[in-house]
This record gives sequence, structure tokens and C-alpha cells, in this order.
Amino acid sequence: MKNILGMLLGSANDRLIKSYDKTVSLINDLEPKYHAMTDEELRGQTDVLRARLAAGDKEKDILPDAFALVREASVRTIGLRHFNVQMIGGMVLNNGQITEMKTGEGKTLVATLALYLKALHGKGAHLITVNDYLASRDASWMGNVYRFLGLSVGIIQHDMTDEERRAAYACDITFGTN
Repeated sequence: MKNILGMLLGSANDRLIKSYDKTVSLINDLEPKYHAMTDEELRGQTDVLRARLAAGDKEKDILPDAFALVREASVRTIGLRHFNVQMIGGMVLNNGQITEMKTGEGKTLVATLALYLKALHGKGAHLITVNDYLASRDASWMGNVYRFLGLSVGIIQHDMTDEERRAAYACDITFGTN
């Protein structure tokens, strides 16, 4: 009986992923809106989204716009477009959960979605990776997306002075190591 119910309803993980499908559809519906904007108009959307948060909107209210905006900025700056499954990965990360992805499936790109959304609060968002090389690579590569959208990007490296570290931590998004 349990197997039959499992086949009909899917696993808990399948149901969770399916719950994100509606939001992915909303993000995809917004794609033409952001694609039609100029670079300056796209940059201005960061201020619009920050204002919405300040006015009382919740992250879940602005998430479709934020993710669609990051997708368009990514295409324009680094030539990479987030797939639907990567949008789901971004939502999972944004909810404080772990998303498992294999090498080459776009973990670095997925992180841009949740980091951008968290950075809109103005309290700083951090991406922690395993070594200075990856922190530097990701700050340089994905930093193009964030800077395009008007955010500042910092990086913490092992040989930095305290002053340099303070400046990096003051950025909207900071890359560092564990």
C-alpha cells in the first residue's frame, strides 16, 4: 500500500520540488518584461525591489521579479541563462535549505539568485566556498552580474589586512572561505 501511495503522490522531495513550479512559471512569465528593458532600466530595478522590501513586501513577494532580473542580467553580462531547475535550486537556497548538484550543473550560477535576493535587504550577503581560488574566481565571474545590477562585491582572502577585510565585509555581497 505504501508503494502505491508513493507512486501516486511522489516522494516528499518530489512534492517539494513540484511546489516550486508555480513560482518558476511566474519567473518565466516575467522574462519578456526584463528582456525588453535597457541596461539602465535593469539596474534601476534593484532600487525598485529594495523599495518594495522597505514598504513591507516580503521576499516571497519579490522573488519572481528578483530571479527574472538576475536571469536577464546573467545573460547580458556572462552569457549564461538560468534553467528552470536552477531557479528551483535558487529557491531552495533562499529558503535556507541545501540543494545538491553535480559538477557542471551550475551551482555557482544558482547561487546568484539567492545572493542577490538576500543582498537587497542591505545587510550584506556572504558566499562561503572551500578555498581562496574559488572565492576569487566566483567573485570575479559572478560579480559581473551583481555589479551590473548595482551591487558591490567584496572578497576575503587569507593575506588581507584588517582594513581590506572591513571594506570587503561592507559590500553587498562578500565571497570568502571556510
